[in-house]
Amino acid sequence: MSSKSRGKFITFEGLDGAGKSTQLKKLAAWLRKKGIDVITTREPGGTALGSRLRAVVLNSRTSGLSARAELALMFADRAQHIDEKILPALARGQWVLCDRFSDSSEAYQGGGRELGSQAVLELHRILCHNLKPDLTILMFSDVAASVARAHRRNTAKSKHSKKDENRFEKEKEAFHHRVMDAFLAIVKREPQRVVKVDARQAIPKVHQEIAKTVEERFFSH
Repeated sequence: MSSKSRGKFITFEGLDGAGKSTQLKKLAAWLRKKGIDVITTREPGGTALGSRLRAVVLNSRTSGLSARAELALMFADRAQHIDEKILPALARGQWVLCDRFSDSSEAYQGGGRELGSQAVLELHRILCHNLKPDLTILMFSDVAASVARAHRRNTAKSKHSKKDENRFEKEKEAFHHRVMDAFLAIVKREPQRVVKVDARQAIPKVHQEIAKTVEERFFSH
């Protein structure tokens, strides 16, 4: 299949609670109105195996998990996700919108857990075909507000579905500041791929900004 017919791969990054999922859904609807065949997915949890790994990694009752084991589980999820879902969809010409990708590992495990970027980038090269998104939207947000929002949402979700996903939100604020700093370092390193969007704006305004970026990047020519 020619590169011209390959689909586009767009990822959304940022702290949990920044509004990634909302904006991903809005962009998917906007693209479908343009006649684009879009699939949406997430990490961890984009495959059957990933859903089981997600339940382990994000559950607040998971204790004693080392930073390196956590990183390894994230990449096990990602390697399966890429081979099972992302690459086949792109080969079919579909656009893939993904909530989190390797930048999250670089931010959370590399920055938050202080493992550094190099290990993450090397694992991505070895295990993930070194697949790079065509565009990454970084949802820049206030750390304390985003974490509080995510904790409230995940706590409410766990009451209804018994799915506890509060493990990262229970980390100290310094952890989340390291995560955001790592995300911002990625923007600085790869400004052509990663676009920072102020997620503190009203939801329609954020969507408008994201849609404008996608329009200019992929449709203006």
